[in-house]
Amino acid sequence: MKIIGLTGGIGTGKSTVSSILHNLGAKIIDADIISRQVTGKGSPVLKSIAEAFGNDIIDENGEMRRSILASRVFSNKEALEKLNSITHPAIGDRICEIVNNEKNLNENDTIVVDVAIPFVHGFRDIAEEIWVVTAEKEKRIERIMKRNNYSREEALGRINSQMTEQEYLSIADVIIENNGDITELEQRVVKQFYFKPEGAV
Repeated sequence: MKIIGLTGGIGTGKSTVSSILHNLGAKIIDADIISRQVTGKGSPVLKSIAEAFGNDIIDENGEMRRSILASRVFSNKEALEKLNSITHPAIGDRICEIVNNEKNLNENDTIVVDVAIPFVHGFRDIAEEIWVVTAEKEKRIERIMKRNNYSREEALGRINSQMTEQEYLSIADVIIENNGDITELEQRVVKQFYFKPEGAV
């Protein structure tokens, strides 16, 4: 069984690469989905977030008001780091649990852990290869504006709230460039998915 860690900044096309890998037969573990699970109604993580950012981030049904929380953290690097320090350990624990279960079942040849922020526990410490999806900045801005109906300034703000491209590339074992169309991207992903180093069985 092979474990691929997949990451990349907003607008690079990471989710598209994840979908391609899923179609190739990989088991996808999506950190965004897990994040929603561990911050669900009544969870200890949600309680910790409310203590850090205010009880008004929880609605009358006990669910997180994600838009309010987002408005408080995405333009404030320290606040975002604080939020990540609360959520990432719980997300990492859950990812490790799923990976261990998959290993016991042994039903998949490849597991892909899909995360936007390449945290250590549950991602960098378990991935055998880290794939980083990249794209030119203008391409990313264009995609974010189109997908999220953002202004250029809003798109830039989201990009700038994340790690720099160089920070992503510094941890990459494999770089997937996504500046072209979907066909080009699929070809790159398929080629890398089936690539075997010289001498490998």
